[in-house]
Amino acid sequence: MAEEAVEKVQKPRVSPGEFVRQVRSETGKVVWPTRAETIQTTILVLVMTSLLALFFLGVDQVLGRIVKFLLSLGGA
Repeated sequence: MAEEAVEKVQKPRVSPGEFVRQVRSETGKVVWPTRAETIQTTILVLVMTSLLALFFLGVDQVLGRIVKFLLSLGGA
């Protein structure tokens, strides 16, 4: 029963030459970003990563101090 429900659809095999032609055709449809867009996106990624790094540093420091405080209560 399960075998009947899961039937694989077999696609026709493509020759290597045809495959390369299809890849070139699809690559031609790609819209590459301009130099300005690439620089702008790179700067945005660097800024966001830096902000997130600072945020997680702050969270880590706060949680670390809370844990130290709680552990000092148990050792007293």
